[in-house]
Amino acid sequence: MKVLVVEDDGLMAQAIAAMLFKAHFNVTIVNDAPSALDMITEFSFDAVLLDLRLKRESGLDVLRKARERGVKFPMLVLSGDLEMDSKLAAFAAGADDYITKPFKIAELSARIQAVVRRTNGHVRNTIEVGPLVMDMDSRTVLANGKEVPLTFREYALLEALALRKGRTLEKETLLSLLYGGIDEPNVKIIDVFICKLRKKLSDALDGDCPIHTVWGHGYILRDQSGVDDMQLVG
Repeated sequence: MKVLVVEDDGLMAQAIAAMLFKAHFNVTIVNDAPSALDMITEFSFDAVLLDLRLKRESGLDVLRKARERGVKFPMLVLSGDLEMDSKLAAFAAGADDYITKPFKIAELSARIQAVVRRTNGHVRNTIEVGPLVMDMDSRTVLANGKEVPLTFREYALLEALALRKGRTLEKETLLSLLYGGIDEPNVKIIDVFICKLRKKLSDALDGDCPIHTVWGHGYILRDQSGVDDMQLVG
């Protein structure tokens, strides 16, 4: 399950992310309102954990703008404010839940999963790209009906590309999505993951891999294997 943590306190963000990692969540961290809005509107998450006190804009502003832009996935507020007015303001802005600090990871995990279940209505989330079918709940990939064995990082990378099919993703963006700002390795690791992922997909698709390189920028996932842009190479 993919969770975006929006928290301007670096130590608090790292602590929340570490707890969620132990509970088997895939976590991405951002520290300010503009970055949060960019991530929320550009990428898909199962849930967003949002602190109300952010730099430049408040968490309530992020909530309102995200909902105005049509964002429908769950957004949970994390706050040390116990006042009823604060809770009501958060719900009015579009929050799906309000969790007061401090909290235990068991409660946080349970409430995230409960909100996600309510939002999804138990409908399975799948992405189809040509002969590829990705099940976002079970984190499995089928190619022409046969499962492709992927590692945790390989699946996360393919999912990130599939969710933005037809659009170029920079390596730095992919690195942030894979590691969430925690102990990130050199950005060149993305090239290594892409190489391994391409090999597995090519083997499963008889040499036809939908991942292409955009020189000087990053990678793109396309439905067709044919190259129709001079910047693209297979």
